[in-house]
Amino acid sequence: MPAHDTPAPESRRPRLDVDTAAVRLAVRRCLADVGLPEGSAVLVAVSGGADSLALAAATAFEARASGIRTHAVVVDHGLQPGSDEIAGTAAEQVRGWGIEPHVVRVQVTDAGGPEAAARTARYAAIDTICLEVGATLVLLGHTLDDQAETVLLGLARGSGTGSLQGMAPLLGRYARPLLGVRRTQTRASCAALGIPVWDDPHNASAEFTRVRVRERVLPVLEAELGPGVAEALARTAEQAREDTQAFDEMIEEFIEEICEPAEAGIAVQAGALAANPAALRHRIIRYVAHAEFGRSLSRGHTLAIAALVTDWRGQGPIDVPGITVRREAGRLVFTAAGES
Repeated sequence: MPAHDTPAPESRRPRLDVDTAAVRLAVRRCLADVGLPEGSAVLVAVSGGADSLALAAATAFEARASGIRTHAVVVDHGLQPGSDEIAGTAAEQVRGWGIEPHVVRVQVTDAGGPEAAARTARYAAIDTICLEVGATLVLLGHTLDDQAETVLLGLARGSGTGSLQGMAPLLGRYARPLLGVRRTQTRASCAALGIPVWDDPHNASAEFTRVRVRERVLPVLEAELGPGVAEALARTAEQAREDTQAFDEMIEEFIEEICEPAEAGIAVQAGALAANPAALRHRIIRYVAHAEFGRSLSRGHTLAIAALVTDWRGQGPIDVPGITVRREAGRLVFTAAGES
């Protein structure tokens, strides 16, 4: 065989490592599912950590093949010394991959606790840049491990089946392509590609509940129950979202049959609620509260309203935050608080 028919070893393309391949595949599937047309813009949220940098590198690779413009938003929370340098380094890293970076310095207050305040400021900055660059989609670097932690935190708070859904892969303009990718894979991908990463010291501080779940609770579960706990929690979230979506579609169809306008509110047929299982009855009550009044009911409030159906003895109105519910002429009448 002629020598020129066999490429010299140094000219062969390096074999793609399995972890980078997994991250790229996740991004490719996300972009395909959304169906962005050529010329669209996506925005990647980058912190400088392994998850977001692996995501950004994979997005740069996949976007080029799809004719999609890529931007990155790097949010400097200003919570640590040298945070501006960290943000600047991350911006230069993604610029080298053909991604246009946008660094935003935000002011974090103490409202709602440091985690919630930082999250609020971060998403406000992301939304601002998203509008400025005309991005159709925002990619976030949450991994399967983040999903597992979210589910456990929701269970601990007693948030009901809603907590089992975890984070949605796609919600509005926000997409999370890496919910099926482990945190170890994003770090391994960065190592294979020679990408230096920044480890946020807050991610190792036991001051934060999520860190305690990550560093203490999940390892104990893995040790006592065997490996695969995180994957099992992520699968549970996926199944819960499927069930909830089906339930919501059923409720939207059913609600039109059993609801009617009422003065300053909406009325639901008590007989129809009584004829259905408790799970459906409670979901309808929560649906009405959220859809009509923008309120999320606790389980205690939901059960108190349901008692007007299942344990009706002529009792008076039920007051829950922002809503008054009374039984009248075989109907549950929901009105804004103070307007009944």
